Order: sequence, then C-alpha cells, then structure tokens
Amino acid sequence: MRKRSLARARRRAEGGRGPFITLEGVEGAGKTTRCRALLSYMQRHGIPHIHTREPGGPPVAEGVRELLLNPDLDIPPMSEVMLYLASRAANVELVVRPALESGRAVVCERYSDATMAYQVGGRGLPEEPVRRANALATGGLVPDLTILLDLSPEEGLSRLGRQGREPDRIERESLEFHRRVRDYYRRTADREDRFLVVDAALSGEEQDRIIGAAVRELLGIELTTEGLT
Repeated sequence: MRKRSLARARRRAEGGRGPFITLEGVEGAGKTTRCRALLSYMQRHGIPHIHTREPGGPPVAEGVRELLLNPDLDIPPMSEVMLYLASRAANVELVVRPALESGRAVVCERYSDATMAYQVGGRGLPEEPVRRANALATGGLVPDLTILLDLSPEEGLSRLGRQGREPDRIERESLEFHRRVRDYYRRTADREDRFLVVDAALSGEEQDRIIGAAVRELLGIELTTEGLT
C-alpha cells in the first residue's frame, strides 16, 4: 500500500468518514480467516466497525448470493455479472455507505475488484462496460485499503477439497478459469496504490502481522512489531 492512498484515507477520516477495507483473493486463499482476525483486533481495541460480504450483506443481497452460488443453476455470464452488481448496489446503499458515514470502519469480504477479476478476467466479459457498471452500482465508492491474499489456484482449490464440503458454482470452475482470475487480481494490484498484496502461503501469524501493520497505519495507530493482537 502506497503513501498516496494512505493520505487520501486520512483526509476522509478527518472529515468523519470511516475507513473502508476489503479482502480479495482466489478461492481458498483464506479471506474469511484473515477477516476474522482483523475483526477480532478491532473489537479488542474498541474500533467501531461492521463486517459485510459480497455477494451478500443485507437480506435482499443474501438472496442474490444463494442464486449466484447455487451449483445446480446455469447462469449466463452477462446475467451473472448483473446479479453481482445488483447485490453490490444493495450492500453499498443499505450497509456500507451508512456505516462509513457514521464514522465506523467497514470490513468487506470481496467487493468490486472481485467482479473485475472473475467476470472480466475469468469469464472474459468486456472490461470497460463492466467497469462503468461497477461504478454505477457502487456510486463510485472505492476502498481505502484492499488486502489481496495471493495464492496459487492449485493450492486454494486443494485447501477447499480438504474441507470436505460440496463446492459451490464458482468453486467448480476450471483451473484455467481460476488462474485467469488470479492473473487479473495481480495486474490490478500492480497499478492500484490501495492494494496490499499478502502471500497467502505464509503462516497465518505472519499474514496477520503484515495486515496488522497496514491497518494500524491506515487508522493512524502507533505501529508495533506485532500483528493483529
């Protein structure tokens, strides 16, 4: 994460708006686990916050999530992206933006970068129309910090396989699809200064140390050598 992004976030915080943090990555990268550690840290340190996810969030968006992840449904790519954007629009309007405007931090598992990575990178939909539609769905709301948990799709899918549950509709996609998703994420992180790329093959403790340092800097908390403790 670069200094320009931190400076923008600090200016927004001074105006009373809370910080917006998103977690991204391929299937099995550990987003939920790292998110739990971050939320626990905020809870222990008295940082007002909420947690949400995409697809999902408010009830209407959770209903869309059930459709999108249902392995029994055949959803055409254009319909798929529209459903993701409908879910996101509801989450931003009903959950994310009100929390930010009240001064709370928002931690969101997946956001607009996921649509670009999965539907543009993975599915091959045209980039600019999807980008414009994404901006419409979010009202131009961009995260202050995006944590990309970078992991090979082979390892990510292997982790999911060890969980012993049925894969959802997206997890069932081909290895080549998931490789394209990862490549798009990495290209985006190379050009966007709000990204923190974390090697998701590292130990959980080391990942939390790296994430903790970035979050402390974003929130203006004195840095230590510890992670999310």
